[in-house]
Amino acid sequence: MKKLLYLLVAWTSSNLAVAQDSTVVTTNFKDTVAVVLKDTTYWQKSFSGGINFNQASFSNWVGGGTNSVAIGAVVAARALYEKARWSWDNTADLQLGYVTQTGITRKSADQIFLNSVTGYKLSPRLDLFMSGTFNSFFTTGYRYDNLGPGQERFKISNFLAPGQLTLAWGLALKPNDWIAIRLSPFAPRLTFLTDGEVRYSVVNGIPIRDPNAVAYGVQPGRSVRTEWLALQLQASLNRNLSENISINTRYQLFANYQQLDAIDHRLDLILTAKINRYLTTTFGFIALYDEDFSTSLQIQQTLAVGLVYNVSTFRKKAK
Repeated sequence: MKKLLYLLVAWTSSNLAVAQDSTVVTTNFKDTVAVVLKDTTYWQKSFSGGINFNQASFSNWVGGGTNSVAIGAVVAARALYEKARWSWDNTADLQLGYVTQTGITRKSADQIFLNSVTGYKLSPRLDLFMSGTFNSFFTTGYRYDNLGPGQERFKISNFLAPGQLTLAWGLALKPNDWIAIRLSPFAPRLTFLTDGEVRYSVVNGIPIRDPNAVAYGVQPGRSVRTEWLALQLQASLNRNLSENISINTRYQLFANYQQLDAIDHRLDLILTAKINRYLTTTFGFIALYDEDFSTSLQIQQTLAVGLVYNVSTFRKKAK
């Protein structure tokens, strides 16, 4: 009877699919047998949401100062599907923040970044892939410096003004679990402009509303610009430097084959230090050079301490 039971268990285990976990089964004969169970989910998911808050107030303070309140929200989410040679990796990085000083509220951070990558494994380190990347802003953005007489602010951006969608096909190199390099010789990009009020010209250093101006590369009278022939290079690094410190870095190069003298570059970096289960310090840095947006290097830097909530079903890699 025991032999029959062992044969039955062995036959069942040999017919289970890949992506398996093991469990221990105790039989009526007080024997223990390791049985491999099929993983029917194939999904790994993570979510991190945080709220940052800063406040300062002064009363009869001889050193001077300005009352201020700042609040911001950050969300990072990921969903990864893996089965046999196929994978589907989806990420979302969202950020929105405001600061109020002397009764005036201004936006301090704003980002929508969505990325979806489908891959087919050719070898342990090389994938064929296709991807879609979208980035824009949640709300209206304003300029506050070098304005005309009587102007307190000047609209320069909005949701989908601009917004960019880049589709890419190519090869991905993954030398290890925390580095990925993707090269796409064909990466068409759509630039959206759904708010004509962000079109302006600069006269003597002062922005002037101009409906006939080219805005973010989109010609007057149009709401979309399509760059069909383009190349994209992406590199990402996501690693835990220690038990409580992690770094997430993403670099993107975009080159229109017809304008190789105007290559776009974007670097995103997030360094997170965990203080305890619910409290973290986060340093964020974005550097962007895109001549359709500005002829100068654009930089955004944030440093915040706040509450954070994390949940993850990602399996730990075997050492």
